[in-house]
Amino acid sequence: MREKANLTMPDYENILYEQEGPVVTITWNNPETLNAITPALEREFHDALDVANTDPSARAIIFTGAGRAFSSGYNIAGGIDSEVGGPMQPVSEHLERWFRWSSKNPDMMMHLMTLDTPIIAAVNGWCIGGGFWYSLAADITIASERAVFAQPEVRMISNSSVLFAALAGWKTAHRYALTGDHFDAEEALRIGVINEIVPTEDLMEKADALARRLALVPSHSIRYNKLITARGLEAMGLRNALNVGSMLGSMAEASADGPEVAHLDAARETGGFGAFLRARDEPFIPEPFGPRSDQ
Repeated sequence: MREKANLTMPDYENILYEQEGPVVTITWNNPETLNAITPALEREFHDALDVANTDPSARAIIFTGAGRAFSSGYNIAGGIDSEVGGPMQPVSEHLERWFRWSSKNPDMMMHLMTLDTPIIAAVNGWCIGGGFWYSLAADITIASERAVFAQPEVRMISNSSVLFAALAGWKTAHRYALTGDHFDAEEALRIGVINEIVPTEDLMEKADALARRLALVPSHSIRYNKLITARGLEAMGLRNALNVGSMLGSMAEASADGPEVAHLDAARETGGFGAFLRARDEPFIPEPFGPRSDQ
């Protein structure tokens, strides 16, 4: 166990927790899976946010991903499916288990938005699916020039997040949420889902400089100004929208057993996960902005 600012720090298995002065950096640390989000990683991440938030010496949080990705999203290769079950279950059981899992998502997104400590997402490389949602929920998002964003899971019957439409607008969000198309950092900046693009080699330095700038602001001012935005959005219905999204997302996942996606299951059975991805995404190539993360 590690001691930091009189707090007992757990030894995480899926993330790195580092503090230098007032800045805590949380790194999703499964680069071999492109930091795919598993239940264990997600639990550790939210625990680490709370640890940083209760440390008075921690004044800003950066979170990022190890290797060539911020995150490839929820681990459809096994992590999430193993917890909620596959489409071969009875529909009632499949729907119930997906809803139990997805109903946690609004609290997870709002956890970032209502945390006292400001959060900067430093997006390096791939930022896909659930990883994209977390980047949307951060207070500030800085992206590498090589960053690539997408929700390609909609091509296999899955759901987007209302956070995308809240930031980018209805029609812009639909351009990508209904096709699963990838878009690059320039497009992400244009549509308003990131704040800034920086050279890849400067990403963490720029994020750290901004975090230290935030640390100069009195903590009470940061806390209440964050809440002005977060609670204001809640009053406008954001949490209700996220709750409805989790319900409809469960219905989407329970619908992934029809003839339109049968070829994807067949590809996985005969050729593994790589064949599944090829069957899902190759009909959409070429795409206007990618995929082209070249890290």
